[in-house]
Amino acid sequence: MIRGKPDPVSHRPLLVAVVVIAAMTALRVAYACLIDPRTDEAYYWTWSKENVLCFLDHPPMIAWFIRLGTAMFGDTNLGVRFGGILAMLVTQLLLADIARRVTHDIRAIVLALLLPEATVYYGLLMAKVAPDVALIPFSVAMVWALVRLVESNDPRWWLAAGAFGGLSLLSKFTVVMFVPAIVAFMLVPDWRARWLKSPYPLLAALIALALFSPVLIWNVQHDFASFRFQLVRATANHDITLRTVADYIGLQFGQVGFVVLPVVLSGLILTARRGYLGREPVAILLSTAVIVPFLYFLWKSLTLRVGDTWPMFMWPVGFAAAAINIAMLPREGWPAWMIRSTIWWANTAVVSGLVTVVLVFLYAVASPWNLIGRADPIGGEAGYGPVAARVQAQLDKTGASWIATTDYRTYAMMRWYFNGRVPVIQINERGRFQGFADPGMDRIEGHTGLYVAREPDNRLPLWDLTTAKREPLERVDRIWRGSVMDTYSLEKLTGWTPQLNPPPDSPFFRWRVLAGNFRFDAPMSNRHPEARA
Repeated sequence: MIRGKPDPVSHRPLLVAVVVIAAMTALRVAYACLIDPRTDEAYYWTWSKENVLCFLDHPPMIAWFIRLGTAMFGDTNLGVRFGGILAMLVTQLLLADIARRVTHDIRAIVLALLLPEATVYYGLLMAKVAPDVALIPFSVAMVWALVRLVESNDPRWWLAAGAFGGLSLLSKFTVVMFVPAIVAFMLVPDWRARWLKSPYPLLAALIALALFSPVLIWNVQHDFASFRFQLVRATANHDITLRTVADYIGLQFGQVGFVVLPVVLSGLILTARRGYLGREPVAILLSTAVIVPFLYFLWKSLTLRVGDTWPMFMWPVGFAAAAINIAMLPREGWPAWMIRSTIWWANTAVVSGLVTVVLVFLYAVASPWNLIGRADPIGGEAGYGPVAARVQAQLDKTGASWIATTDYRTYAMMRWYFNGRVPVIQINERGRFQGFADPGMDRIEGHTGLYVAREPDNRLPLWDLTTAKREPLERVDRIWRGSVMDTYSLEKLTGWTPQLNPPPDSPFFRWRVLAGNFRFDAPMSNRHPEARA
């Protein structure tokens, strides 16, 4: 690892960075308090109310994050999102310490602190909880532990890396894409013989597996459901289309930044050159940890729409690489014009990125306009409060004592707004709710229900398999800033009681994975998933 003496540059930039971080943290807290939970956030919040080892969709860490926040602030917007705000600060401290230990350069430390703030996803949307929000600090901590290993030459840091790796696996499975970077970190530098003979890398892997054991146990008990649920996305094959490639690239520019992204990519290329030509372990680790998943998602985007958050776990490591690169260029004798240009673009990335984050915040919380209609990512999940109010009015009018839904988003939002006052049941896809507590069958069985569904999904053929009598009551528009985002049908339900634990081969048990134009309906009793277009 290349080291240097402390840089004589003034500590003033560090003080400026602290002020910026404090202001941006306040902005994220305001966002967390002012924006109602999105549908996925409400869904993860329902998980936090359950005592199970794992969930169909993801490992349990995000539910634990939310449980921590709601234990402190109650079932409030801030309570749900507090874990993300904390995760952002922890991630920044780890990135700054990585830059400090590698370069001893204040400029690199400041850049490592501010690059995340200059991106829409990290600077603002880390307050929007998702499994990636839980994954990011643990995966960065795993990289940090390996940097400490290089710095100290103490093999016990492998054990810390294994622990953080296990916590990462408890957050989201995509952290396995860091494995090639760790393998290259071990085997490409000249120290490969030492680690091939050492028990510490193996012990680290065993620690990670031990911490991951709740997910393993749950999957053994449930026919490896969550593994198969996620695997279908990775193995789905479709026709090649450039539209999804453009979506992926555009998404990276949008969430990372139109200036920040090129700065980070150029820093990664130089870091990879530095690492693989000089067999420098940290440079190999940082560059490979981003380049491999970036290229994997690029390849998948040829045939599949890559999810908004899927690549977000990798970019913080890229921020560290870009920050370190700023300090390494002068030490390696690069031309002065290149050094000046790199610093200028890095500064421009931070300033322009911070302005962009503030503008997006203002649009989200204060703007009266809906600029892109039903495609607006904010309005697409806003405006459920008035829908819930109409549902409450119909509950009072009809005497219904429970709510039925047929999609997890509506289910999650109804649970959030009614918060235990009325049982809410998603009657289908019951494979999502294995091990969940009784929602209150004494208020469901033999009682009138209220079916709430987005049109046209309210006309599912599944209802023909029941004895339910459905009486249309009203249609409710979900409106955001004057635009109708969706219309919901409210119907009175009589003559039927949903089954909470249908058999695995029941159409009420099967889950669906939607990815672009791909749908996967999986009966849990089948070892080999059935996929159809």
